[in-house]
Amino acid sequence: MVWRGRERVLSGGQAETTNNRMELTAAVEALKRLREPCTVTLTTDSKYVSDGISKGWAASWKARGWKKADGSPALNPDLWGELLALCERHVVEVLWVKGHAGHPYNERCDALAQEEARKIAEQT
Repeated sequence: MVWRGRERVLSGGQAETTNNRMELTAAVEALKRLREPCTVTLTTDSKYVSDGISKGWAASWKARGWKKADGSPALNPDLWGELLALCERHVVEVLWVKGHAGHPYNERCDALAQEEARKIAEQT
């Protein structure tokens, strides 16, 4: 997170999860750290997160009782619900960036994620 030129690093991980849950968790945890409503640029390499917010997929899933257009269950409704609520509190612009393409913050996040995964692997 960068605010007024100051950077705050958040990282973490979970065993037995998916990359999509971790991508959603990262967005949720970052937005939860904001103490007051803000205008935010959420930079992500996750099309799941980016499209879920920008294309309104998650809002549609919620409106249909967490069902996709084909009637199948939407995945991760707990995290999507939290993220949608946080997006209502803040003005969130989603910026999708290609992963592993040299974006400095994306590369840093990837390194942090790999380190957390290594720590979890060592504990098991």
